[in-house]
This record gives sequence, C-alpha cells and structure tokens, in this order.
Amino acid sequence: MREGYEGTGPGAITPDGCAVELYARLPVGDEPEIIASAVPEGARVLELGSGVGRITHALLERGFTVTAVDESAEMLERIRGARTIRSPIEELDLGETFDAVLLASFLVHAGDAEVRRGLLRTCARHAAEGGCVLIQREGEDYHTNVPRERVDPAGFTVRVVSSEPVGDGVHSVRAEYEFPDAVWTQTFRARPLSGEQFEEALGEAGLAVDRYLTDDRTWVRAVPVPVPGTGKGGASIAGPR
Repeated sequence: MREGYEGTGPGAITPDGCAVELYARLPVGDEPEIIASAVPEGARVLELGSGVGRITHALLERGFTVTAVDESAEMLERIRGARTIRSPIEELDLGETFDAVLLASFLVHAGDAEVRRGLLRTCARHAAEGGCVLIQREGEDYHTNVPRERVDPAGFTVRVVSSEPVGDGVHSVRAEYEFPDAVWTQTFRARPLSGEQFEEALGEAGLAVDRYLTDDRTWVRAVPVPVPGTGKGGASIAGPR
C-alpha cells in the first residue's frame, strides 16, 4: 500500500486504497452526459484511471470508442467491450492521440505534485490536434464541508468522515461506503487546488481551460496550447517547469 493510502472491506484493495468490489457496485452518475456534451459523437476516448469501467461502459453504450487505462489488473478484469491497458497513468506513452482524454475521479488533486504533473503531461501528450482533455475537479467545499454524508438512491450511504492537513498543502481524507451487507473505507491523500492553482497546473503541461462544463466548475474542458518557441502543443513538454 502506498504511504498515506489505505482501504478496508471485502475483496481486493488496490495500492491507492480502492476496493474493487466497492467500485463494481457504484452506479454511474451524470458523468457520461457531461462528457458527451463536450466531445464529438463517436469520438475516440482515452480514459485514464478507468477502474472497473463504471464510466467506460456508459460511454461504450453511447457509441464512443474507449481505451481504458488503469494500473490495477483486478480493476481492468471487470471491463467489457473496451481496449484495456495496464499502466501507471503518469508513465503512459501510447504513441497515438485521441479526440478526448478523460481524467476523472479527482485524480488531478493527487497529493504528490510530481504525480499530478505527470498525469497532466500524459493528458496533453495523448490529445489529438483539435482534441480536448476533460478533467473532474473537487468542489470548492470538498475539504471544508466535513463530516458529511449522502444517501444514494441505490440504497447505500457515502460519508466523507474527515479531511486533515498533513503538511505541504496536502490533506488526508477518509471516506466510508456503507451498504446493507458490507462496509468499505478509503483513506487517501489529496491536494486542494484553487481555480488559479488549477489553471497554472494546466499551463505547466501545455493545456488551458476551454470552458467549464458544470455550474459548480468541477468538470472542465481543456485544450492543448502552443508552447512558445516550438510551434507545437503541450504534448512536446518533456518535464515540469
């Protein structure tokens, strides 16, 4: 298990504390509609951090072609109908580009800033000319409105129990998922980013906000921008600035 990451509950737990059985139970929300509103019909999508395919399968049903990437073999085994690739996101280099690159699940808030830079460089590297990167951010009160809970219509309860600063702008977050027959917990590191910090991080990777897709600004459509002196987009950046 990675330092600062932990998961409990039935079934396999990935190194970042994600429970495979839990993620297989979670229903898809409005993510597919948000994504479909921002990309062309039938687009080729690179989904980074796909997990068990909660969003993957919904996109396939809408006619998109999806390449699903995750570092957990147990997660990828649950995906049907999509090309799957096992790899850490920040190390991925497929040598091809896509109409849309998807980085959901608040991955852009990785506690390790170098990991975040790697994630965003991977996004930029795989975005086609004229393509886009779709990113899901934390809500503004994600770390302040705690503890909180939500009862899902499917019959389970999600709680964010705590979010405690652990230094260098990073928080340790503990979440609980309570089902009638099982309980899972996940503890992970997250780095809150203001709107300015988020857009600065995009710029480091050669990306810029095209538009915010939701009123709460948690979903963002970003696009590659030229790198001064190269005439090329963000995919040409070799490392953090």
